[in-house]
Amino acid sequence: MKTALILLVVTLSLSYVFGQKDPHFADGRNTIVHLFEWHWDDIANECENYLGPKGYAGVQVSPPSENTVIGNRPWWERYQPISYALTTRSGDENSFANMVQRCNNAGVRIYVDAVFNQMSATSGGGTAGNSADVGNLQYPAVPFGPGDFHSRCEVNNYQDPNNIRNCWLVGLPDLDQSSEYVRGKIVDYLNHLVDLGVTGFRVDAAKHMWPADLQAIYGSVKDVSVGGRPFYFQEVIDMGGEAVKKTEYNSFGTVLEFKFGTELGNAFQGNNPIHYLKNWGPEWGLLDGSDAVAFIDNHDNQRHGSGAILTYKNPKPYKMAIAFMLAHPYGTTRIMSSFYFDDADAGPPGYGPGFNDDGSCTNGWVCEHRWRQISNMVGFRNAVAGTQISNWWDNGDQQIAFGRGDKGFIAFTLNGDINQNLQTSLPAGTYCDIISGNLENGSCTGKSVNVDGSGQASINLSNGDEDGMVAIHVNAKL
Repeated sequence: MKTALILLVVTLSLSYVFGQKDPHFADGRNTIVHLFEWHWDDIANECENYLGPKGYAGVQVSPPSENTVIGNRPWWERYQPISYALTTRSGDENSFANMVQRCNNAGVRIYVDAVFNQMSATSGGGTAGNSADVGNLQYPAVPFGPGDFHSRCEVNNYQDPNNIRNCWLVGLPDLDQSSEYVRGKIVDYLNHLVDLGVTGFRVDAAKHMWPADLQAIYGSVKDVSVGGRPFYFQEVIDMGGEAVKKTEYNSFGTVLEFKFGTELGNAFQGNNPIHYLKNWGPEWGLLDGSDAVAFIDNHDNQRHGSGAILTYKNPKPYKMAIAFMLAHPYGTTRIMSSFYFDDADAGPPGYGPGFNDDGSCTNGWVCEHRWRQISNMVGFRNAVAGTQISNWWDNGDQQIAFGRGDKGFIAFTLNGDINQNLQTSLPAGTYCDIISGNLENGSCTGKSVNVDGSGQASINLSNGDEDGMVAIHVNAKL
């Protein structure tokens, strides 16, 4: 009896923890899109009019908690909270709640960028009308006071986990999450968001909080309305060589795998032969796919990242890296959707996006998630769900191709043309290349690919083509 009870407790505990790695996507959907700095009303419309119909699974929204209003309104003011009131330049609590409901109804989950490592380093008024006195560590709208923070010291030694987790990151007052009171305020905030229908959280600056404290906070949050534990994906930047490791956080949630985008950025810029991607995954030093959220760029490293980071500013290799990410079975995938910027501190455009006849965005918004090559690859990933890589081919250098069982096939070239028949497991027929065009009314607006009775696909791909890749799947068969 005692052994059976222990096994039951262990089973329930594992189920509880693994549930925090489940994004709870609606059936037949994949990929989270970060609609960075979008208004709540615009996100609701996008869920209904584009994301839902295109098969996207979720939206990561910018921090909804009140932040200090700073000077010329840089994007990073959203990461300086002064309370957990739900009013920001994206909208108030009513518009937030309406957005969550409408997106859930469209089959698109909402994941909140949750900021609770720190409070604002800037005194003054906030987006909900509250105020903060940073000099005296007073945030009365929570309330937090001096006893709720770690003593002041600067994060400046990434070989010391105590410095990383107990000191103030870029001067931001560092909350003490070991305090039951502080934990309670954070849990109240997260529970309120769950009550409004949120499905999970991107945990900002998780690397700068102790794993045991985060585990306790996560475990105290309610189950989500779609069933099960909230989904957690944690910001732990671990490129190797530092004291804090991503493997300290993956037992109770997923982790944002920063090495993923750096390595693919290097590969698709020609710095490493792409044929090495044959064993892409943990052998490259990545987490197991079930523990990882994969991405090419994010709102931070597209502004301040290394040369390895691909962004909308280098579109051809960027689209290729994203296509590889979406074609490969690794991880839970996330797409960045940006606004144009030259100044790395600049805030978003003053207006929400408008749309051209081809669906692309106006008013200063990039909307990478609407690029045909990206949104169609979300459809590819949905079509090939449940399959593994098959029929790998490469030329030993900068050309690769692979299938996903009998559901899809994709080919890439960084150097030279591909004009040959490649083995697939697809049924015979003619397929629309979803990179160069769309399947509309039974015909393809781009190139077509023929697959013969033996599964050989006629691949014709020029190094000079706009996108350097061809992709076909069973839902794009003519």
